Formats: sequence, C-alpha cells, structure tokens
Amino acid sequence: MKTKLLPRTPARSWHALAPAAWLPVLAAAAITFAPAAGAQDKVLNVYSARHYQTDEQLYGEFSRQTGVKINRIELGDEPLLERMKSEGDKSPADVVLLVDATRLFRAQSEGLFQPIQSKVLNERIPAEFRASDNSWFGFSSRARVIVYNKDNVDPKDVQTYESLADPKNKGKVCTRSGSHPYNLSLFGAMIEHHGLEKTEAWLNGLVANMARSPKGGDTDQIKAVASGECGVALTNTYYWVRLMRSDKAADQEVVSKVGMVWPNQATTGVHMNLAGGAVARYAPNKETAVKFLEYLASDQAQAYFANGNNEWPTVKTARTGNEALASLGEFKADKMATDRMAARSTDAQKLLDKVGYK
Repeated sequence: MKTKLLPRTPARSWHALAPAAWLPVLAAAAITFAPAAGAQDKVLNVYSARHYQTDEQLYGEFSRQTGVKINRIELGDEPLLERMKSEGDKSPADVVLLVDATRLFRAQSEGLFQPIQSKVLNERIPAEFRASDNSWFGFSSRARVIVYNKDNVDPKDVQTYESLADPKNKGKVCTRSGSHPYNLSLFGAMIEHHGLEKTEAWLNGLVANMARSPKGGDTDQIKAVASGECGVALTNTYYWVRLMRSDKAADQEVVSKVGMVWPNQATTGVHMNLAGGAVARYAPNKETAVKFLEYLASDQAQAYFANGNNEWPTVKTARTGNEALASLGEFKADKMATDRMAARSTDAQKLLDKVGYK
C-alpha cells in the first residue's frame, strides 16, 4: 500500500529532480513515496534546501548509476525543518540537505537526524566539516570574507574581522541581519576564539561602526559597497564569485569597484562554513540514504555539488574546474570544527540582543 504525502506548500516548491529520462515529474497535487518495506534500493526521499540547477545533474547521475529514483522536496531551510517536525515519526524524509553549519547543528539538536557509521564518509570528509557524532557531513565549503570600496577604503584597514570594530572604520560597515545563520556561525567562531567578553566588545564596535541598519542579503552588501553607501561589508565567497561570473554589465561594474580581503591570514585564518547533509531520524530507506551521502563524497559528485554554488569541495582530492573560484587564489582557512562554532550560535544571539545588533 502506498503512502501519499500531501504538499503543504504551493506547487512551485515541488520539482522533478532531473530530466525526464532519469526521473518522473513529481505531481503538484500530491507526492507519492514508495513504502519502506521491499523498496530499500529503489527510492530515496530527499528534503533539500538547495536550489541549484547543477544539483539536477548530480542526482540524475546517482539515479543512473544505482537505479534509485529520487523524490525531492525543495523548501527553505526553516520551512523544511518545520515540516519534518510536524511529520514526526511518520516523515518520509530519508536525506536532508541544508545550508550552513548553524542550521545543521540546530536540526541535530532537535533530534531530526540520526548518527551513522560510514568508513567512506569518515575517511573522505575532514573532521572539521562534520558533526562529532557523525549525524551530519559537509559536502561543500565557503569562506566569509571582507569586501571594500576601492575608492574609499584602504584594504590595510580591514585585514581582520576584528578591524571592522576599529574606530577608524566608523560609518563604513554594512552587514545583513546579525541573526542570520551566516553571521551567527561567524560570531560563534569569534566566541570560541576570543571568549564572550571580548566578542561582546567586538560586536559593540561593529554596531557603532554601521553605515546603516543591517538589511538585505550578501549580494546587497556588495552592491552597497560598490555604490559608496558602505565602505566595507561581510559576504560569503560564492556571492562574490557569482558577480564575477555574471555577463551583466551592471554586475561587472560592481566587481570593478569592489575589492576582496581574506581576513585574519596572519592569525586564525578566514572563517569557513559549509553546506551539508544528514540521514533523517526516521528514514524509511536508511541504507540507500547512507549510500547517497557516500556518493556525495565521491570526486565526481563533489565537483557537481560545489560548482552548483561556486564553492569548494570538502573532499581534498576533488576538483571543481571553476576558473573564477580558482582566481581568488590561495588562503589560510580557519580549521575550527564547524559544529563547535555552530554550538555557540545561542550564545552569539544573546550577545546580539544585548548590544542591539539587529
């Protein structure tokens, strides 16, 4: 008997995972998942917060190699996790794909994942890019860098995260919301490096140096720097590379006016984050789910996974072939375990509330 999962979101949130030759189109009115019994090697139910065209090639190749049909649900990170919570032990989710270590850690803490044992994943995914209990694994990485206006800011003045709180940068700093996971992860790392007291003082300095109240996404920060509204901002590298690779004249003009700094190269290294995946707690097809995560750690899949969003593979032997990404050059990365900094996100939020960082 088949179990039907009725969508709680508009039809546009449901997508076929690959071309018709690989996978059937998911119905907009109702999604039918194969039962767990007797179908362990035939179907995989993926809850994904990733929205990249190259992922379709990635999953299609897995289906071609294994004969496993992938049913995918695409939602934002928060709606996806809320859906899993409401479904409880009846959830059909096998694999969950999320963006940012803070989101992965929160889902782990809320009991939505299950630890797994995989020699392949343990050998191929570096320890800093996976949970200490093996409940989630990072498959692509990104750096949180500093961008500055070439006409108005001396890059020597913004070589570290700490320098953004220096009085000489008063009225120049722009960021997205401090409570966004991308920033919470960075602030959690700062707490791990410097402690609560020093991080609070640093956040106070950031607030004092704001050119405007936090708003928008990372691309908005880059464009605000180019326009002169801001002198300096924080952004994930893939937003910067997207603009670099754009064929739009307006985007190329932005790139021509903005410079990028690898922060903290003489100290802790640039802050790193990730996109990753896990086996859902009540996965009806657990064995296939583990195989899928192992596939994501293959050199071939790593290139698809990382290129989809201009990121770096977490597997050291994998290559992307992304010339724009390679043009950013070599850098020193912070090797802090991502689950350590993510575990500090609650402390970071408390400090944000205390200093008035919106």
